[in-house]
Amino acid sequence: MKSVLVLLTFIAMAFLSNAQNNKTLYDFKTTTIDGQPFDFESLKGKKVLIVNVASKCGHTPQYAELEELYKKYAEKNFVIIGFPANNFMGQEPGTNAEIKEFCTSKYQVTFPMMAKISVKGKDIDPLYSWLTSKDLNGVLDAPVKWNFQKFMVDEQGHVAGFAAPGDKPFDEKITTWIEK
Repeated sequence: MKSVLVLLTFIAMAFLSNAQNNKTLYDFKTTTIDGQPFDFESLKGKKVLIVNVASKCGHTPQYAELEELYKKYAEKNFVIIGFPANNFMGQEPGTNAEIKEFCTSKYQVTFPMMAKISVKGKDIDPLYSWLTSKDLNGVLDAPVKWNFQKFMVDEQGHVAGFAAPGDKPFDEKITTWIEK
């Protein structure tokens, strides 16, 4: 009887562990830069590139390429989601309204922008906990190293890979992933 209980406990633990790894992008909700609720379930069937962005970074000009990438592939069930974050040397100090004004006036950003969040540390947003931890996403560990790290999420809501902050939006690994 004792061995049956041990076996059942083991099976239950394995099931719970797999249930955690079965979480997808569609299990998350957030807030847009305009303060509106946003449910990632609305992106089912699309490839999603999630990028932590900042207005005062050496990589900030990537906004222009991200917008170009978004426009080029938007008709192919592709979307970019920008998440302003102030985790690296205070390079995103603005309010959501200031960030929106900067992105739209300087870079004509039309891809969806979300409210400012934390992408690392004790106050990391739950979405970024999932994106960066193999224990949670079941695919890879990829802690955010700097602004403009890019996470690729497939049409089923699973992490498919990531590109380093210095990798440009039109990097071959990103465009090949979008086109396949």
